[in-house]
Amino acid sequence: MSENLITIRAWGDYACFTRPEMKVERVSYPVMTPSAARGLLEAIFWEPQIYYLIDAIHVIQRGDWFSFRRNEVEDAISLSNSKTWMKEPHKTTPIRAGGGIGTQRSMLALASIEYLITAEVHLTDLGKKGRHPLKTYLDEIKRRSKNGKCYHRPYLGVREFAADFEWEEDAQAALERRAAELGKNWQNIWFEEELGLMLYDVFDHEQRVRGFQWLTDEPTPIKKKMLPRWDGQLVKPEAAFFHANIKNSKLDCHPQRVRLVRNRLIER
Repeated sequence: MSENLITIRAWGDYACFTRPEMKVERVSYPVMTPSAARGLLEAIFWEPQIYYLIDAIHVIQRGDWFSFRRNEVEDAISLSNSKTWMKEPHKTTPIRAGGGIGTQRSMLALASIEYLITAEVHLTDLGKKGRHPLKTYLDEIKRRSKNGKCYHRPYLGVREFAADFEWEEDAQAALERRAAELGKNWQNIWFEEELGLMLYDVFDHEQRVRGFQWLTDEPTPIKKKMLPRWDGQLVKPEAAFFHANIKNSKLDCHPQRVRLVRNRLIER
């Protein structure tokens, strides 16, 4: 067990981890992707001084497939409209589904899922130059998870599918406890499955080590000093895939133990 390894149990009524090869209709992967797990953890706690490496995802409940249709809007809210709404809300018109600007789309999603997410917490180069050790951030993650605090509500693939979460001290102990609560032997919930090519992440973990760049490089006055609003390197999103394989209900997805493929889809 690594000292910087954390475990979060996440569950929810619905989830959709969208496959990127589906261009129009949303179709979920059968289990959570590493990028979705990273986003869930960052919703609980994140600062530019740290980054997460997803170690593994334990599947407690796989969930059932279900499909439904819904109205989705085609227009996007512009930044200028948002500023106008903040100052003069009576001058803006909301975007509504239907009425000529919406379209009906189907979604193939999951119902009643539950996972155990284990992840490593590391300091970025910015964090290594800071005054707080890694233990400070680990304690903060633990405290916030135990108290149910988050910067924004974590979700399972798409924002409308909210996630509940809870801190766990040990993944194996949590797996055995949850299996007993579900009335099963923990070894009876094991399953193995080849999932094929799965999205790993759109941000390179090796680049995230270097830090974080803010939205603008214009300096900000702090205590009568003009400090730059950015540090680190501007990271360009680039999709990376890996061959996902579940063994004993565990999806191993540590970047040192899986082969990542970027920009193109290839066979092993």
